[in-house]
Amino acid sequence: MQPFKKPLVIVNFKTYAEGTGKNALKLAKISEKVHIQSKVYVAIAPQPTDLSIIAKEVKIPVFSQHIDPVRYGSFTGHILPEAVKETGAVGTLINHSERRLPLKDIEATVKRAKEVGLITCVCADTAENASKVAAFQPDIVAVEPPELIGTGIPVSKAKPEVVTDTVKLVRKVNSSVTILCGAGITVGEDVTAALKLGTEGVLLASGVVKAKDQTEALMDIVRAMAT
Repeated sequence: MQPFKKPLVIVNFKTYAEGTGKNALKLAKISEKVHIQSKVYVAIAPQPTDLSIIAKEVKIPVFSQHIDPVRYGSFTGHILPEAVKETGAVGTLINHSERRLPLKDIEATVKRAKEVGLITCVCADTAENASKVAAFQPDIVAVEPPELIGTGIPVSKAKPEVVTDTVKLVRKVNSSVTILCGAGITVGEDVTAALKLGTEGVLLASGVVKAKDQTEALMDIVRAMAT
């Protein structure tokens, strides 16, 4: 199941004030508008508390920021995959650098997501770890060196070898997975560099969410993908 085409940009709202509650809905509608105008597929990952209202208001792919590999039962405080699916969300991030999981839990989480029909975007901090999680057959693998996240220093320029090594190693174990890169991606030229390195899109956050003009920031990103 892939309600998106490549190249793809996923905007992670994190827990920024600019991506919470009413602001999250506003940014979701901006993302939808940019998708319609550019024809580039834009997916969004708001907080779990905002999933339901946003998924009902926009027609672009909505991802949860996390799910837990649990089933119906006594799991207070966990995020149930079935509950995420019921909000209208179509996918989930897994193992973001700010919500890391052991490999065995990543594998279990991918399995649970597939059981309920959620698209999986698994994050990894290195090329080697990206190849390990690619073996679990997720839909998307996103490599993000944590030391560059939120810095404005793009991995596609600062550490291009991380991206090229990821593409090489991941393709050895999974020829069909979509490969994204993230960390420090802020402007269109960062995306252009990432695509030239063999990726099929980007996962980003603050470059759009915290931008003074979110529409223009996202348009700059997708323009680089449309060329």
